[in-house]
Amino acid sequence: MTGTDGGIRLCQVVLDCTDARALAEFYRSLLDLVYRPGDEPPQPGADDERGRDWLVLRTRDGAPQLAFQQVETLPEATWPEPGVPQQLHLDLTVSSVESLLEQHERVLRLGGRLLLDRIDDDEEPLRVYADPAGHPFCVFVSRRG
Repeated sequence: MTGTDGGIRLCQVVLDCTDARALAEFYRSLLDLVYRPGDEPPQPGADDERGRDWLVLRTRDGAPQLAFQQVETLPEATWPEPGVPQQLHLDLTVSSVESLLEQHERVLRLGGRLLLDRIDDDEEPLRVYADPAGHPFCVFVSRRG
């Protein structure tokens, strides 16, 4: 079933976080997404009511992608060490090792941190990062068309 015939379809991935606005801003910048109408940041100094609850990011053509749900506390994943498992992670792709190297600097500048570096892997070069809330995500070279 593809979802067009009345079946279930994936709408978006929701990430719990203790600062929904900050995490939404990280992924908005990283993935060039836009806010769902009404979820945009308020004017400086104005109350951010939406940012204290639930925010949605979409592609520029309107397809839902990621949502952010505010929670009181959230234990940070300790992966690759034992303790607190990832529970979920995002796989992001680039087309070349050169692009992976370029995106590395963006991820760090936006507040991500490197957890695992396998850029020299001949089969699938990749790097695993933690976003500012501690959620792991991968950026790997996809050679698929």
